[in-house]
Amino acid sequence: MIAFDVMGTSRRWTARELIDLVLDEGSFTSWDAPVDISGHPDAYQAELRAAQDRAGTDESVLTGEGRVNGRPVAFIVNEFGFLAGSIGVAAAERIAGAVRRATAAGIPVVASTSSGGTRMQEGTRAFVHMIEISRALMEHRAAGLAYIVHLRHPTTGGVFASWGSLGHVTVAEPGALVGFLGPKVYQALNGRPFPEGVQTAENLAAKGIIDAVAAAEDLRWLLDQALAVVVDPVAPSTLERRPPIERGADGPPAWESITRTRAAGRVGVRDLLKHGAEGTLRLRGTDEGERDETVIVALTRLDGVPCVLVGQDHSRQTAETPMGPAALREARRAMRLAGELRLPLVTIVDTPGAELSQRAEEGAIAGEIARCIATLVTMEVPTVSVILGQGCGGGALALLPADTVLATQHAWLSPLPPEGASVIMHGTPDHAAEMAASQGVRAVDLLAGGEVHAVVPEHDDDTPAALARAVAAEIAHHLRQ
Repeated sequence: MIAFDVMGTSRRWTARELIDLVLDEGSFTSWDAPVDISGHPDAYQAELRAAQDRAGTDESVLTGEGRVNGRPVAFIVNEFGFLAGSIGVAAAERIAGAVRRATAAGIPVVASTSSGGTRMQEGTRAFVHMIEISRALMEHRAAGLAYIVHLRHPTTGGVFASWGSLGHVTVAEPGALVGFLGPKVYQALNGRPFPEGVQTAENLAAKGIIDAVAAAEDLRWLLDQALAVVVDPVAPSTLERRPPIERGADGPPAWESITRTRAAGRVGVRDLLKHGAEGTLRLRGTDEGERDETVIVALTRLDGVPCVLVGQDHSRQTAETPMGPAALREARRAMRLAGELRLPLVTIVDTPGAELSQRAEEGAIAGEIARCIATLVTMEVPTVSVILGQGCGGGALALLPADTVLATQHAWLSPLPPEGASVIMHGTPDHAAEMAASQGVRAVDLLAGGEVHAVVPEHDDDTPAALARAVAAEIAHHLRQ
């Protein structure tokens, strides 16, 4: 699995340099018509001409079409050297027009921002034009087209609060100042400096507001990976599919399976992405200020099939770090992404149970389980869920509903841990194995009852890598159908 936390340093690039850096050589075609400044006051006209001379551009934004490894994209790039990259009416109209042209052409939009926000010389009229940019972008997203954002130093004000925060995937360059209110303005208004380290790319990534920190020098590679999922067609299978277990077949005792799935070294979602996928880009956080490492959200290709994947990571779920409400909000972000990008959604169930605490209750854990289920049962893209190991309680149910439900042979699904069910029925956890057997928690029981559509056999000599490849092959088989 490739997580694109590319933490290299990045020099400050001009708009034209960034175009040459990111796009295929000679592929860029400008979409920009000449800017008419004649209607502005004389003093402002002089300021605009001086900015043009300094920056070497006619406005604070350049737009056009280019290619990334042969794939067409619309590219919108801020030029900070032009009046601090500020957005006036002409720049706003240029951005909205480029987005709409990309929507009509059916191609993704890539934006690279570097701006202090709305242009003060043009006041409220320029400020209100941020709405039109947002409207164009939402039309673009509604058309099932990708929008990818790269935040450069600095990105503040109305730019960050509009087109800088509407990406399907959002990254920022190392050390970039990114925030709503510029620190100089804050200090002037409040008489004290803004707290250090808050408005930085690294802090926003840590808080789940952006997906990662990535230098401009790595933007072309990042786009290539993302576009391979959202643009490229399904590729031929390269993995061998195991003949699924037949309905009515018996399997090992329930307690044996439960013990196996709880053991160290059990196959997990990380193995699935490492051995059964390629070109994986991990997305981190809800993009609304929360992040939980107990789930993984990724754009990926499972055995050649592009999809959005959200999986519960059993290796990160401990008594100290259980799967909380934020994890399920990240999962719902994955569901929204799949729906908007019109990509198949794959969910991986593997949890000993959701968090039980005051924090989880006050964070709406029950509501998030309900909303995940409600979202999944109304998805309009193909969906596949896989019970990979432990499937315990509402936390498991949250990712279970799908067009096709798969399970590994030793996977299990239960409303409570067997020990908990034993306490309810017998007043002691000592009857856990008996409860597991009587409740029909095994994958073969679920197959017989129709709750699971196919079970992937497990071999005694299986490695996590071998089983992961078999699971990926089974998922891809059903998505291809």
